[in-house]
Order: sequence, then structure tokens, then C-alpha cells
Amino acid sequence: MNRRKKIQQLLKVHAKKASAKRAPQKKSKYISKADRAKLATESNDDAAVVTQS
Repeated sequence: MNRRKKIQQLLKVHAKKASAKRAPQKKSKYISKADRAKLATESNDDAAVVTQS
């Protein structure tokens, strides 16, 4: 592989990574099962407080 081809490949890879960073994220951030359970209990507690008021 000659020097010019190596440089072109590197530039292409860097451009691809940069465009991937700028693209909007397709998936939301992963939330563990324990965190989901904790969030569910917190939301239930908040709902209970609102109904009691």
C-alpha cells in the first residue's frame, strides 16, 4: 500500500467518525433494571402525594 492510499484511508475514517458524532443518536441511553425500578417507585410516590393533597 502506498503512502498516498494510507493517508486517504485515514482521512476517510476520521471523516466518517466525525460525521457519526454529529448525527443524531438513534437509541436512548441505557437505563439499568434497578434504576428503572427506582424511577418507577419514585413516580408512584409522587403520584400518591399529589392525590393525597
